[in-house]
Amino acid sequence: MNDPVPPADALRAALAGLLDGLPPRQAAQAVDRLIANYRGATPTNAPILRDRPDVAAYAAYRMPATFEAVRSALEAFAAAVPDWAPGGHIDVGGGTGAATWAVTATWPGERPVTVLDWAEPALALGREVAAANPALRDAIWRRARIGSALTLDTTDLVTVSYVLNELTASDRAALVDAAATAAQAVVIVEPGTPDGYARVIEARDRLIAAGFQVAAPCPHSAACPIVPGEDWCHFSARVSRSSLHRQVKGGSLPYEDEKFAYVAAARFPVAPASSRIVRRPQIRKGQVLLDLCEPEEQLTRRTITKRHGDLYKAARDADWGDAWPQ
Repeated sequence: MNDPVPPADALRAALAGLLDGLPPRQAAQAVDRLIANYRGATPTNAPILRDRPDVAAYAAYRMPATFEAVRSALEAFAAAVPDWAPGGHIDVGGGTGAATWAVTATWPGERPVTVLDWAEPALALGREVAAANPALRDAIWRRARIGSALTLDTTDLVTVSYVLNELTASDRAALVDAAATAAQAVVIVEPGTPDGYARVIEARDRLIAAGFQVAAPCPHSAACPIVPGEDWCHFSARVSRSSLHRQVKGGSLPYEDEKFAYVAAARFPVAPASSRIVRRPQIRKGQVLLDLCEPEEQLTRRTITKRHGDLYKAARDADWGDAWPQ
């Protein structure tokens, strides 16, 4: 009996077939246009993802990056709740369903899954791609306006990835409140920009006010120690670049790094990291410099040297976003 194909590999294979019959130049032009215009409030007339060629091009370009960013956030969350797995999942604004793939990569097995999005072509293509993932073959793909009128069924996990940037402030607040009301756990991912971080902090504050505990990335549920306007908290996930990526962005590297900000929180007890590495470690001769967010609500730089023995070896292997012992 063959072993099941890992979700990441199955997703890459499914996406590779999306652009069959679509001229490469047309696909690249569609991605360029969508990147330039896929912003603003929830569409009131027609979604920006208008038809299958639009969605196929955008999915082939963006799904791998969204998958890797959300999977990184979910893995950090799972480490803080090792005895928990979602019995059900709702992906709000999920489009073609990258976050649903990330959930199946983090917690194997089948569960009820619902993807909500305004763009019907995105939902249709997501359903098509999901046929390659046994855990998603019974998923429900439902058109819904993402905003203040949204209500969610009770579930264990709600994910909201790369959605808040498309909403007004009032709709963002309503969406986070709806997720907090419906779910036992909420994971929100935004672009790793100052504005994306600000939206994540706004959502984090609302979740804490609703009784949630922060599981990741923060080692505490107190106020973020970063001074607004001076810095922002974000992380990086490595993404293999497809030929479409290379056409659109140029360059020859076989990968790119997706920057993202996130918060993962739960209504039940969590065991967050003792501290979190919030910058890429600086490896120097005989020492490693680590920038840490610590439970005392402070940012600290620690210098780990060879005198620290095994801790020094761990520091040399540590990566941006990893948990770090006190």
